[in-house]
Amino acid sequence: MPTDTTGVPLSAPWEDLVTSALLGTDRRPLRVEGGAAAGPAALLGSAAVHTVRRRAALRPATGAALPEPAPADPRPPLPAAARRRLAQLLADRSAPPSGGRRGVAPDLTELIPQWLASAGARGYRAPAELLPALLDAARARTDLRPHVLAFAGPRGLWLAGLNPEWKFALRASSRGRPRPVTTDPGEVGLLWEEGLFAERVALLGALREKDPGAARSLLAGTWASERAEDRLMFLDSLRSGLSGADEAFLEEALADRSRNVRSTAAELLSALPDSALARRMAARATTCVNPDRTGDVLSIGVEAPHECDAAMQRDGVVPVPPPGRGERSWWLGQLVEATPLGVWRERFGGRTAQVLVALPVADGWAGELHAAWCRAAVRQRDPHWARALLGAPSTPPANGPGTASPAERSKLLATLPPGERALWVAGFIAAHGLSDAFQLLGVCSVPWDGPLGRSVVDALDIARDAGSYPWSFSGVMGLAERCLNPAEAERLAVLTTTPDEPEGASPGAGGYWSEAFQRLVSTLRLRATMDAELARGDGTE
Repeated sequence: MPTDTTGVPLSAPWEDLVTSALLGTDRRPLRVEGGAAAGPAALLGSAAVHTVRRRAALRPATGAALPEPAPADPRPPLPAAARRRLAQLLADRSAPPSGGRRGVAPDLTELIPQWLASAGARGYRAPAELLPALLDAARARTDLRPHVLAFAGPRGLWLAGLNPEWKFALRASSRGRPRPVTTDPGEVGLLWEEGLFAERVALLGALREKDPGAARSLLAGTWASERAEDRLMFLDSLRSGLSGADEAFLEEALADRSRNVRSTAAELLSALPDSALARRMAARATTCVNPDRTGDVLSIGVEAPHECDAAMQRDGVVPVPPPGRGERSWWLGQLVEATPLGVWRERFGGRTAQVLVALPVADGWAGELHAAWCRAAVRQRDPHWARALLGAPSTPPANGPGTASPAERSKLLATLPPGERALWVAGFIAAHGLSDAFQLLGVCSVPWDGPLGRSVVDALDIARDAGSYPWSFSGVMGLAERCLNPAEAERLAVLTTTPDEPEGASPGAGGYWSEAFQRLVSTLRLRATMDAELARGDGTE
């Protein structure tokens, strides 16, 4: 019997070698020529010989089919300096966190969204060699996905199709995907019937922009067979270009079997002042809220609903209040927020929103009524009511005509033009400081310049001089690093020194403030450099 160089018969099955290796040669010995047991060295040597034999006998497999070539991207390439900067930002993203104090160096990770937005606005294409790192960054941070997918373009989607870890790009929302082709009715129908959910959402959005009626008809054709969660997403696409032509479809959606779909349909209908639902809600609300002339001064009388009947529920009124809310106040708020705001001007003799929100409200209903008016102003995008409910920025929030909630105020501010919004927030910060300004700043356009930028810097300077806890302002400081106009860097440089700590100040606050301002200045200068790199336009492949 032929044997290998160790004496183990060549006919010994591979499975016997594996079993002996796993159990040990003492428990499962192999026999060499003559019947003696093979030791560990002989076993390993025999396995090596058998491995060579097995590999030599393998037949070559058929090669995998090559993928289709990546599509062309006609956008211009990045300038060389900007390409190097992007590589630096992405490399810093994968670095482990340092922990402890942040120090004075800019946080490059927080500058990635801004860099991507600037590059996208200039119409550059992503460097091919950085596409994997970009997709990895978007996989880790969902807030980056819209910018990354737009910047990566068709090549990024092509590459994502080759790696399961990047499959999020293939099902991403339409905001992060190129618009599908919508000129061929046959392609439209095929994509709507057979496409992925994200592709269908993108298709519906694209059609809605070009032909709202065609988009609505497409949705109506398959509405009954769609899943509830999909119906909700599709219905949300009707917000774009919402008009009276959508009313009939939305009225039918009020009878949907999904409560969320019914609620969204009712919300959209209430945003149409001439819709039948808006008139029904107005009729209900005006039985609850009326002028009260029993005293010497005109006031607002309120009689909240005593029941939530089936008709109210069909029109989107949720019958069960959240914990801590009374039923009647809950129902009243929903009726008022769904009522066209113009109804109140008519109901109160043509008085303006500013006059109405200043009227006294009977029986302690002012908070509930004003909160509902705030929600109505946001839903109906009414800047006149938003101004009235915000009041003067110098008025303390607790004494304002509308709401003291920073979240609700930020929603009201979002209905105003960007310039007016920034001036209001600047006045608020000048009067009240930064304690309640974080959410308000979040709805202001970037970069903050002019009065808004100066008010933020001045408020930070005042807090520094007062010896306040610097970490109490870390959120605003982080926003300032990303949103202040880079031109503010030179004005801020004088604040980078360590100030004398006033009596009663937090121990070590001066050093923290100095670090924070040094980091702010260095970040603003880096942002200016990044903008200059993107503006050079000397890109090469």
